[in-house]
Amino acid sequence: MGLDQFSYRVKKGFITQPVDFQTEKYNEETEEHEVLCDKEEIQYWRKHPNLQGWMENLYNQKGGEDEFNCANVQLTWEDLEELEQDIKENRLPETCGFFFGINSDEEYKEETLDWIQRSLDSIKDGYDVYYSSWW
Repeated sequence: MGLDQFSYRVKKGFITQPVDFQTEKYNEETEEHEVLCDKEEIQYWRKHPNLQGWMENLYNQKGGEDEFNCANVQLTWEDLEELEQDIKENRLPETCGFFFGINSDEEYKEETLDWIQRSLDSIKDGYDVYYSSWW
């Protein structure tokens, strides 16, 4: 068990609300998950708790009301630019949780900055980008 974090890209227009949208739907009859859209993983992190805290704050700012676990939040160009500044200035919020692990900001810094650039490139190329996590 632990904090698993993901970023995906989907074709622009699939995301119609900034939070709590679904890319899969559970079918009770077949007991399987139906894919609602094609998604491509851009990044995976394992136990980057302060990034999780930053994303949870963004989720709440955008109207999210559920527990921030298995919840999706869209990342706009502006969100990614703000995150980039916060990373560069060491302003990610100190975040802890039973499954989250320890501060890994320095360990993931360059990788996360690279992901931000790839995400911005994806937006330029006609995709929407979102973040999701599971713990």
